[in-house]
Amino acid sequence: MKLLTSLLPLSLLCFVSPLIASPADHSGATNNPCSTLARIGFESMRLEFREDLLIELGNCINLTEGTELSDCFRDAFDAYSEGLHEARSVYDARLKLCGMIGEEKHNPVVDPANFVAGISNPLLPFEVGRTWTYELEEDGETEVIVISVLSDTRTILGVECTIVRDTVTVDGELLEDTFDWYAQDKDGNVWYFGEISINYVDGELNNLDGSWEAGVGGATPGIVMFADPVVGTTYRQEFFFGDAEDVATIISTTEEVTIGLGSFSDCVQTEDFTPLDPSVSEYKYYAPGVGLVLEVDPTSGAMLELVSMTP
Repeated sequence: MKLLTSLLPLSLLCFVSPLIASPADHSGATNNPCSTLARIGFESMRLEFREDLLIELGNCINLTEGTELSDCFRDAFDAYSEGLHEARSVYDARLKLCGMIGEEKHNPVVDPANFVAGISNPLLPFEVGRTWTYELEEDGETEVIVISVLSDTRTILGVECTIVRDTVTVDGELLEDTFDWYAQDKDGNVWYFGEISINYVDGELNNLDGSWEAGVGGATPGIVMFADPVVGTTYRQEFFFGDAEDVATIISTTEEVTIGLGSFSDCVQTEDFTPLDPSVSEYKYYAPGVGLVLEVDPTSGAMLELVSMTP
């Protein structure tokens, strides 16, 4: 056990010290809540990866010996190092976002009296009964997304929300079945109040990852489409810390888009991203009276196009 006694204490000394303030010192949380959340998020991820490391070290001790034990320890620490790198990337992305949207808390006031029935925003015209179908051809596979506005509603924080169903299939196999909840305020801005995201693997229910509801567990709503989009605006579309942190920036309000269905003018272009996965972003294009017509992956160039809309 010489290897164990020499490596384990050293590993414990290498853990990163906590970044959050002590209970007695909450000035940072008061003055810079966005940056404080970023630090708390890093610490949360670090502790999760540390727990995984300790469990793996325990498995190494119990299942291996000699050279295998050394290799097992090395693999465990390599995985921990990769985890810390991921945590740091998310931390940096959250701090960058704080620089874009400011340090203010994301806790919008929800007054049910400020909302209207239905959604009529021309850039996101979620009228009951309307359906949009999108297709993406990539790596020899066909992804189909169908978005349908249901007649049912759901009341969240006192606001009657429109339910929009979003299904994703690849080569005919269902991968996701999501029910999103939206509402429009009197100014015409469309709010996002949450979703139930049902994820499948090989036709079987796998998880509900990504699900959240405003007012539950600290989750708060965001804006998915403004009545009057302004170029350069960066805004949270949702906020459930650590699970749902989608953000968008308005890039243009005068884009011309041509797809198989035809050409669309005066489109709003957004860049959608999340600090939870800093390597991924999407360009989305919304046409007046139609809604989302095109989504482009700026890295791969893959395009999800609107192929039909009814009625």
